[in-house]
Amino acid sequence: MDTKEEIIRQFEAQTAPLSPETHEKLANILVRFELAKGDLFLREGEICKYYSMVAQGMIRLFYDKNGRDLTEHFSYEKGIFVSLESYFRQTPSYLMIEALEPTVIYSFPHDQLQDLMRTNHEVEHMYCKMLENSLIESQQKADACRFETARERYHRLATEHPEVVKRAPLIHIASRLGMTPETLSRVRAGLL
Repeated sequence: MDTKEEIIRQFEAQTAPLSPETHEKLANILVRFELAKGDLFLREGEICKYYSMVAQGMIRLFYDKNGRDLTEHFSYEKGIFVSLESYFRQTPSYLMIEALEPTVIYSFPHDQLQDLMRTNHEVEHMYCKMLENSLIESQQKADACRFETARERYHRLATEHPEVVKRAPLIHIASRLGMTPETLSRVRAGLL
């Protein structure tokens, strides 16, 4: 999945049907980025200017809390990601976005996507579906933290996102699941 048309089709599959004319308009504003492992796509304090999809590789969204590196989200092939508050409000982000392996990203620039939304109802509908999907995912994550045990959270991640379990460093997986690396090791060993 490494052409603009393939990326637009993936956004469409995850959101709403689009006409060929809208495909073309979206492809015209789509920007491709290549990141090496460890590169930051977004730094703390920068404004998130892109709504993005991973074409190849893996990224994580994370933040620093009192010197602790805490992972909030992983995204890999066909995964959409954004620093939501920063993107929607166009304010500095507390989140950072890091490539965990060599990664290719396709992104919609904020201002150009906003301009398209004002003139194209299909893009507006797609954008609403993207927002809806992001909100649902945030709610599911919050519910998992409130209602699931460490073992259940790990099992859900392994079932729903096996690529994360295979490819992401364990320290970041533990952080994303709200547990210490030691607790994650016990969960993986079946001791919890």
